Amino acid sequence: METSLHRQLKTFYADEGARLEVPLGRYRIDVVSGKELVEIQHGSLAAIRDKIRALLADHRVVVVKPIIVRKTLVKQTAKGGEVTGRRLSPKRGGILDLFDELVYFTRVFPHRRLALDVLLVDIEEWRYPGHGHRRRWRAADHEVEDQKLTTVHKRVRLRTAKDLAGLITCRLPRTFDTGHLAEGLQIKRWTAQRIAYCLRKIGAIRDMGKKGNARLYGFRGRRQVDRAPVQP
Repeated sequence: METSLHRQLKTFYADEGARLEVPLGRYRIDVVSGKELVEIQHGSLAAIRDKIRALLADHRVVVVKPIIVRKTLVKQTAKGGEVTGRRLSPKRGGILDLFDELVYFTRVFPHRRLALDVLLVDIEEWRYPGHGHRRRWRAADHEVEDQKLTTVHKRVRLRTAKDLAGLITCRLPRTFDTGHLAEGLQIKRWTAQRIAYCLRKIGAIRDMGKKGNARLYGFRGRRQVDRAPVQP
């Protein structure tokens, strides 16, 4: 079932004269604006990888990936029932969450006909109590009735490997490992490893050998380096 969030994002991208839910061969396209196809993907990018690769053979495509910065949980007595409370989810999203998805999309992005739009958004998630029909459900379990867009904070359009590398805004030594990346971005080491994997697969960084057990990387092209290397 289509959520309000999906409908709202289609409207967000529908310029004057745009068409929605357009059949194209064996696919259905969210928005067709002129000669540009727009696909909005809330779930994994891996799920649309083959579809996008096929469409890029003949069309310009924009893939829209919303990342939820803040989520307000709206509690209801039942589906369509009375609202009994609201609270802010402790989970926060950010632009670097994109790399969790790009791990499965590096064979498609970058492409000369492809733009990847990352939308940083706030949403409401409307919930009601679950019915316990699944095993191991607890009384606190719930069903999601709908998700609704409340704010679009920012749109980041990515087309090239250089654009993606530009998301790494921390200072790094000229030759760095994922420990430097984790420290600079204040993230977990495994998250830094995913980022390095994506950047290497699309050609934004290159292998520079090893130091001990740590693989070293360097950015391709010119990048200003303005801090001394951090000791691993």
